[in-house]
Amino acid sequence: MKKVLVVLLLIAVSALFGCNKNKNQVFIYNWSEYMPDEVIAQFEKETGVSVVYSTYDSNELMYSKIKLQGGAGYDLIFPSTYYVSKMSKEGLLLEIDKSKLPNLKNLAPHLLNQPYDTGNKFSLPYLWGVSLLAFNDKYAKVGEITSWADLWKPEFAGYVLLNNDVREVFQMALMRLGYSGNSTNEKEIEEAYNILTTLVPNVRVFNSDSPKQPFINEEVRVGLSWNGEVYNARLANEHIQYVYPKEGAIAWMDCLSIPKGAKNVDNVYKFIDFLMRPEIAAKIAEEFGYSTPNQAALAVMSEEFRNDHLTNPDENDLKNAQFQDDIGEAILIYEKYWEKLKTGN
Repeated sequence: MKKVLVVLLLIAVSALFGCNKNKNQVFIYNWSEYMPDEVIAQFEKETGVSVVYSTYDSNELMYSKIKLQGGAGYDLIFPSTYYVSKMSKEGLLLEIDKSKLPNLKNLAPHLLNQPYDTGNKFSLPYLWGVSLLAFNDKYAKVGEITSWADLWKPEFAGYVLLNNDVREVFQMALMRLGYSGNSTNEKEIEEAYNILTTLVPNVRVFNSDSPKQPFINEEVRVGLSWNGEVYNARLANEHIQYVYPKEGAIAWMDCLSIPKGAKNVDNVYKFIDFLMRPEIAAKIAEEFGYSTPNQAALAVMSEEFRNDHLTNPDENDLKNAQFQDDIGEAILIYEKYWEKLKTGN
């Protein structure tokens, strides 16, 4: 009994000591390869706040961890739009106090107050982009790849890359079939599953950690990938090309949100406001090849990057593009078929 009491006392003391240690920290949970090390280092140097940084490779993984911990464990997360909606409805996010964010004025108004989070109560945009077709022009000429359906071409058997993301893979298949990429109709989702089963034999890898790498190494020849990953693959391998598929690209936005169990709220506001500085937002966008919602950052980034249709698509590029929406309980249908698709059962 004494040993148990001693152990409990040690745990209590350790927890108390840990709380004191954490007063000058902020715990960040972000996508893989989504924030430059130098940005974190600059924030720590300027503020004296230590950043404890962890990563994930899917919204589903992030959500399940936050849900399991009841919204605790992290001070800042980066959910995509449809997960902002889902998590706010489930009470997992804190409302954002905009009075603590003087740099909020730098964000583009047309990217705020969207249906997934009216009034931006629970989120602010971090980066946005598109998922499109990437290919190696050693194996397909420019103009030969135009449609999501081209992923099924027999000459690409064993050389296709797909993001390891249930929503994106199914959205691509649904759009190929002429359906909404946000369908909640099980028959349509099942139809998408059925055509995906014929694509899986062509797939070399499902990769959301660093999908640029298989393109750079020429392990794959064509695939569904994020524009930022394609941008960086193109920098390393001149044969990597891209196309906005005729059915439409998949548009998305990743956001800044504070879990309801955040312990270092003052520090997380310092960090968010720091990220919204024009020069910091520009640095993040140029590092990873995505579009910034920070309109003030456009003026300080390079003209080449600003005018690149891969990193900053225009209205014509986004013709037929579909943003991902919250699909509610239908996500369970997607997850059922995703499991069958990945396991072959």
